[in-house]
Amino acid sequence: MSTTAVTTPSRLRVPRWAVPAGIAVLFAVAYLLFRGTGTLPHDKSAPQFLALTDLREWIDDHRNSNPLFLYFLNYIRIFVGSVYTAFQTGLYALGWPGLIGVMGALAWLAGGWRIALLAVAGVGSFGVLGLWQSSVDTLALVAASVLLSLAIGIPLGIWAGLSPRVRQAITPVLDVMQIMPTFAYLAPLVLFFHIGAPAGAIATMIYSIPPAIRITALAIEQVSPTAVEASSSLGATGRQTLFKVYLPLARSTMALAVNQTIMMALSMVVIANLISAPGLGGDIIRGLSRAQVGIMLPAGIAIVVMAVVLDRMLVALAREGAPPSGGGAPGAQRPERRGKTAALGDRAASRSEAISTRVRLIPAAVLAAAGVALTSLLPAEWPEDWTVNFVVQVNDAVHWAETSWYGVTTFVKDVTTDLLLNPLEGLLTSAPWWLIAAAALLLAWRVSGVRPALTALGCLLAIALLGIWEHAMQTLTTVAVAVLVTLVIGLMLGVAAARSSRYSAVQRPILDAAQTMPAFVYLLPALALFETTRFTAIFASVIYAVPPVVRLVEDGIRAVPATVVEAATAAGSTSGQLLWKVQLPMARRAILLAANQGIVMTLAMVVVGGLVGAGALGYDVVVGFSQRTDFGMGFVAGIATVLLGVMLDRITQGADRRPSPQRRKTT
Repeated sequence: MSTTAVTTPSRLRVPRWAVPAGIAVLFAVAYLLFRGTGTLPHDKSAPQFLALTDLREWIDDHRNSNPLFLYFLNYIRIFVGSVYTAFQTGLYALGWPGLIGVMGALAWLAGGWRIALLAVAGVGSFGVLGLWQSSVDTLALVAASVLLSLAIGIPLGIWAGLSPRVRQAITPVLDVMQIMPTFAYLAPLVLFFHIGAPAGAIATMIYSIPPAIRITALAIEQVSPTAVEASSSLGATGRQTLFKVYLPLARSTMALAVNQTIMMALSMVVIANLISAPGLGGDIIRGLSRAQVGIMLPAGIAIVVMAVVLDRMLVALAREGAPPSGGGAPGAQRPERRGKTAALGDRAASRSEAISTRVRLIPAAVLAAAGVALTSLLPAEWPEDWTVNFVVQVNDAVHWAETSWYGVTTFVKDVTTDLLLNPLEGLLTSAPWWLIAAAALLLAWRVSGVRPALTALGCLLAIALLGIWEHAMQTLTTVAVAVLVTLVIGLMLGVAAARSSRYSAVQRPILDAAQTMPAFVYLLPALALFETTRFTAIFASVIYAVPPVVRLVEDGIRAVPATVVEAATAAGSTSGQLLWKVQLPMARRAILLAANQGIVMTLAMVVVGGLVGAGALGYDVVVGFSQRTDFGMGFVAGIATVLLGVMLDRITQGADRRPSPQRRKTT
């Protein structure tokens, strides 16, 4: 019996790579047979484009007679405009000495004299750069947008944090709002809210509301259930539990929501200048249109300084609001468990915090009063003698860099274009649309499952029906190359930071600064080095998307249990084996999330790159704003960009949710 069992021929096992390889061969054969057919070339005069352009003309003609505009949309525009005007009037009334003093006082209250010194120097730099008026307009637009975003986002976030049903209902909407590139907001807003500061504020709100909702919901969910149960057992009502338990314990995380909302608003106000929103964006757009970095650089520096000042103030405020017991809820543990010493320590910490606030209040009040008092003594306008103009010097330096590094930059640009961009674009634009749709369906099915696969297929079919397939494939080419480069750089830097604490400490402030900068700032070095080409958009998008990828990869590798690493080391694994066989596989979810964030951020930046020669959908959107006759094409290009982002996002999100191979084996 045993001999027969041994000699019985076993079933032939097909290698795991055989099926994917066979499918790839079939697709290659199909591509060779049907190449050049069913390519859906771009038609600028397509009927759907013209119909949307005619719709805009009709709306403009009936804006003051249609009930929808008369009794709803126009009132929203008037209300948002009045909020912006109130902030703008208040900031100008303070004058430049008063505004510097008030900002310094608020910073002193938030984090002490060091933050106050940073705020005074930062706000003063707006005048030194010769951009005081534009900076005040930007600050007013950010203040109005953030105030309205928080007024909507925080209540919705609290509701979502308390109700799983509400969170499930609004999550798809938030996903679309965050995936949608910033340019895609502008076409509908021009259609319904015209142009100007109100439309720019509403566009900024749409972009900055999602993080306010998400982080607030997360803060409410993270409140200790023990504290909530203790409150309920003592007879507290739902309202009392919300205001006495949830909000105090979630305060530090909600401060992060405010921080992120401000950072997102600063990123958007520059782009909002394309619909005539006031502020620093006008200087950057003017510099881009003339391809002069010297005009853009002062405005870019002012935006970065504004972002850094506001970021440091809010981070300091969040640290002040952190619970004294090391992040745990004060009421989450009973005093009997923690002991009388811990309870007394919390009380002492609360008293110390109150005393510290009172001590800061005196110099902050003096600083604010001094600034307001100087407003009546000093000129209302920032003195011209106190400004620094370095436009000519910057343009000369850029010209020197272009001529001196021409060989290196041209080589990098040409190699990337010839080896990656052109072949991939030729493949996607010459293949039949149905073949690309089938390939995306199978890839999504294999990587993420049935639902993401159907979502990806639906997005591609919608792009084909919209009549903008060719430009969508060109944008997909740029995104794919940028994401590939981003992931390679992000993985290398993330792994290096995870394996070396010293390197991580050096790299962390650089990543902080990079994530604080608005997206438009990254166009400055790209334009200075590579002029206006597709590669310029790729270079800028890589710089923009690398920081979050590095952080997520580093966090994922550091989260690998130390016991697993010790076991692999004890078994004789080398450093390379430990990385490839243990750390990277166990950090798979974090790496897939990094890929997802890299795709979303790269797509957003590549569309912005339409201003510097990226072409395709980004250029269509820009042309749609600048030329009324092409509004329909720009509107459809924005929708196609959203569909492209949803397709790529759902594939990587689905991959992140699927169980890892190790988990499948254990189950």
